[in-house]
Amino acid sequence: MMEQAQFDKPLKIDTRPLWLIVVDRTARYQVIAGFLILLLVLFRLAPPAGLSAAGYHALVLFGATIFLWVSGLLPIAVTALLSMVMLPLLGIMDAKKTYSLFGNEAVFFILGAFILAAAMTGTGLSARLARAMLARFGKTPTRLALTVFLLSAFLSFVMSEHAVAAMMFPVVAEIAAALRLEKGTSRYGQLLFMAIAWGCIIGGIATFLGGARAPLAAGMLRENTGLTFGFLEWTTASCMIVLPLLVIGFLLLVRFFPPDLENVDEGLKFLNRKRLETGKIGYDELITAAVMIVTIGCWIIFGEKAGLAAIAVLGTAVLFTFRVVSWQKIEEYVNWGIILMYGGSIALASALEKTGAALWLVKKGLGVFSHSPLAAIAVISLVSILLTECISHAAVVAILMPIGMGLATSIGMDPKVMTLSIALPAGLAYCLPMGTPATAIAYASGYLRSRDIIISGVVIMTISWVLFLGSVVFVWPLLGLNI
Repeated sequence: MMEQAQFDKPLKIDTRPLWLIVVDRTARYQVIAGFLILLLVLFRLAPPAGLSAAGYHALVLFGATIFLWVSGLLPIAVTALLSMVMLPLLGIMDAKKTYSLFGNEAVFFILGAFILAAAMTGTGLSARLARAMLARFGKTPTRLALTVFLLSAFLSFVMSEHAVAAMMFPVVAEIAAALRLEKGTSRYGQLLFMAIAWGCIIGGIATFLGGARAPLAAGMLRENTGLTFGFLEWTTASCMIVLPLLVIGFLLLVRFFPPDLENVDEGLKFLNRKRLETGKIGYDELITAAVMIVTIGCWIIFGEKAGLAAIAVLGTAVLFTFRVVSWQKIEEYVNWGIILMYGGSIALASALEKTGAALWLVKKGLGVFSHSPLAAIAVISLVSILLTECISHAAVVAILMPIGMGLATSIGMDPKVMTLSIALPAGLAYCLPMGTPATAIAYASGYLRSRDIIISGVVIMTISWVLFLGSVVFVWPLLGLNI
């Protein structure tokens, strides 16, 4: 019967000439071949005046890496590792130095952070917390949406924003189903899912734990300058932007997506029923909660002295000691691609700095801003916030940090300010589903159109950039971060 149904389907015959079919089917390989030929030509050219051969080759390799990241011809992690391998092969940096950079503290910090977040998700602690908070504070439609928004933001303080969005999605989908919200027509459904996205995005820049970009930027800063960020120092600087955005963001959400129902009683009944089914908090959840609280406290108090990575690894060791997590479970949650990307990105950035390529590039491309540090910050932060709509946040940091460090050196700016000016805007992608998984997850709900996301996203992105510049000028100098 199934075979008959297959034969009943009309066959689609490609009537184009054979050569055109071959060209169409091999387009990707043609682009790769042309790309490799161009690279061979560029590597054989003499370096420009004022740039060493090693610096020129590092610059060509940097450009090739950017092309591969943006085009997606290869996975981001593979591209980063490939650029790392090419450094000693092209004589840009010796092999021992290159591969030692894979042991950067940032790599082990983010690995520990991934494992801690995996424990929260795997034990059910984060979902339990979400349901409890929503049932406790979401008594009206507006209050329920506000709770979703703030809970997504605050969870993104201690977990990857991607993990928070993935965890909050089924919880909010359950509420939407209980309230019988119609996809495509319910404004309240749009509000709930956009609250997840914006909450995760805004909260994700608050600490080192919200995403990969912050530890990567801090690792590059340390490798190039020897300067470090403390956990509390980074959080204090970022919260000058995050806290106003939490207020402004929700007001904008209610403005763009006004609630169109009178009560959420059915949703609350469903949440309470789920909480009863889940039962009392378990042993694994209690251990995970205690480890998270102690680990964050140690980051704040002892982070400068002991190192963020050491504390993160010790926290994960406790989880394994009490058998809260298993390595098999961790492998499902940890984004190994991001970790692999770190080594290659830090090595490439170090090569650009050591060979003088980054400084040469800045003088040629951004020398016009050397007289005005504020103009330089405005430009590079704007590039960061726009570029992150198209490619990975971590890739944006990897691309802009070498340029930013060179620019900071040329104009005598505090490298810490430049690091924040790249890493914080790199996390504020609101407009396109490809910009961040949080937005993509909200779009996948079926309640939102691209137009809904883009129009509101442009407004909040503009406000975010203005708030960032205001913090740079008026607030950061009070924290000792002077431009």
